[in-house]
Amino acid sequence: MNGSIRVGTLFGIPFYVSASWFLVLGLVTFSYGSGLAAQFPSLPTGLAGGLGLVAALLLFASVVAHELGHSFAARRQGIQVHSITLFLFGGLAQLEKESETPAGAFWVAIAGPLVSLALFLGFTSLGMGLGLAGPWGAIIGLLASLNLVLALFNLIPGLPLDGGNVLKALVWKLTGNPYQGVQFAGRVGQVLGWAAIALGVLPFLVSGSFSGFWQVLIGGFLLQNAGRAAQSAGIQSRLARFTAAEAVTPDSPVVAASTTLRTFADMLILNNHAWQQFLVVDDQGQLVGAIAVDALRRVPAQEWGDRSVGSLLRPLSQTSIQADQSLLEAAELLEREHLSALPVVQANGTLLGLLEKTTLLRLLQQSPRPAAA
Repeated sequence: MNGSIRVGTLFGIPFYVSASWFLVLGLVTFSYGSGLAAQFPSLPTGLAGGLGLVAALLLFASVVAHELGHSFAARRQGIQVHSITLFLFGGLAQLEKESETPAGAFWVAIAGPLVSLALFLGFTSLGMGLGLAGPWGAIIGLLASLNLVLALFNLIPGLPLDGGNVLKALVWKLTGNPYQGVQFAGRVGQVLGWAAIALGVLPFLVSGSFSGFWQVLIGGFLLQNAGRAAQSAGIQSRLARFTAAEAVTPDSPVVAASTTLRTFADMLILNNHAWQQFLVVDDQGQLVGAIAVDALRRVPAQEWGDRSVGSLLRPLSQTSIQADQSLLEAAELLEREHLSALPVVQANGTLLGLLEKTTLLRLLQQSPRPAAA
């Protein structure tokens, strides 16, 4: 995790804190400690500061519990949780992938706020049941109210907040299109981001006050992340409209195993090929391996006419993709396996050609193709 420090593991999930979290921890500790010192003048300054730190850590523990709610809901759907990170604006559970259904996405999104609401009820009941007073009563009351705020704030219907993910799931359910759900919730998040920035700037314009500083920061956070989510969904939607077969590179580097090395060398020279590796097929056109151009150097030139490409065949290290799979699946596979290209094969194993990552970029630069009716 860039700029983050791993501090342990929670229920098998790597747990990180970002550098910005330490700044917030200091500010929250000072703020809570000062508040307790003002509310209870007889409280020693050092003790007030220590209780402020305890309150801050309990608040962040509540944020972690919120993220664990998302994580456990994702795990129930077989989705791996890569990490949980605390940062400037709260926490983030990084999931392996999105839910496969709108209902699944809804439960992953709503799980965090439900945990925060449960903590609100728990702290409220604890304070009332034990009749706590003094500094500890104040801390319990503060944690109850902050968990309620955490739940309600996250239910605001705009990405990247949980409410935005709930909205995404609802739009997905109504339209049958997950990307449309993300785009709609992302646009709402951008509107909310601009609104937060405007509300934060207003006090400065009216009275020169910086009281809206946090609103501006939160608005900028919403604006940036919501816009990124909407843009990513737009790209995914366009890639999902194409199949891998439609993106096969013309004149892909393919050669038959029965081809002599002499013919193969002549083909490289005459066609001025820049490929460093060729896919090899058998007489039925099925993919059987690959040959590197450099492999020719291991065979004396006078033997090229008697040796076939198949004699230098090596197992293919690349994963292949089916011709009818979407370009979105191809893009995810390229990213996951750190590949620059994929062989594309038909259901019967016949090789169609090579799909390059650069082809995906070219297709995205073209005008979008209308969706099928």
